[in-house]
Amino acid sequence: MNRTLYVSDLDGTLLSPWSELTPTTVVLLNHAIARGAMVTVATARTPATVSTLLRAVDFRIPLVVMTGAALWDKATGAYSDVQHFRPEQVRRAVEAYLRPEGGGGFLYTLKARPDGRDIMEIYHLGELNDVERAFMQERLHNPFKRFHVPESGRSEVPQSIDDAILFFGMRPNDVAAGIIDGLRRIEGVNPMYYHDWYGPEITEVEAFPEGATKARAILRLKERVGADRVVVFGDNYNDLSMMGIADWSVAVSNAVEDVKRAADEVIGSNGADAVARYILEDIRE
Repeated sequence: MNRTLYVSDLDGTLLSPWSELTPTTVVLLNHAIARGAMVTVATARTPATVSTLLRAVDFRIPLVVMTGAALWDKATGAYSDVQHFRPEQVRRAVEAYLRPEGGGGFLYTLKARPDGRDIMEIYHLGELNDVERAFMQERLHNPFKRFHVPESGRSEVPQSIDDAILFFGMRPNDVAAGIIDGLRRIEGVNPMYYHDWYGPEITEVEAFPEGATKARAILRLKERVGADRVVVFGDNYNDLSMMGIADWSVAVSNAVEDVKRAADEVIGSNGADAVARYILEDIRE
């Protein structure tokens, strides 16, 4: 019998159009997991939001978080397989975010704690814009992250940073274009940019260490859990890389056209519990 690793993107794929797991999806996933299915997610989100969104599902293998910058165990809160920037990459990425007029963004670091439940320490480069301020306010009291951002928005960043894992900013399109150009010039840095919750005028610009991709993290997880087959589910452009390394790739019907064309199969929408239904049916065959 094949040992299949099922990996689903979160937003737009496993989550409903209202950005939550439906009760039906929770029941179906827990039933599949109880029957021995190896199910996980691969998401750009951090454990700070993943922990709440997925609290009702009994995941038994690590989750791929922050677009592959780390694996995270929901049961223990422990991080593993963490991908860090090199110090020179951090310095140049800071410059890239600050160089354009009106530039800025968040710098995420992961601090080890004696109990093994590491915590994200977050700083801000430049001054906060209104979008970033609202983003931060929603997350100030989360136990998985701690912001070091004064009212002005411009943090005092530590001189030596050897635990940086992620840069993230939300800037007007013209400013973001300058940041992206700077990030592309840094060897070993993986920049990503897209429009999401904040509309077509705001670009979200992320930068990850080179090893931090969904595809690479899934391959490492595949080896770790002893799977011999990988099935992935996605809806957007940042899912294409993991679809490329999968043995079978599945797009939800609400996916962008490029993702549907790249997929081996197209199923129902994220509003119809399609991913959870697929997994449960697949393990019955």
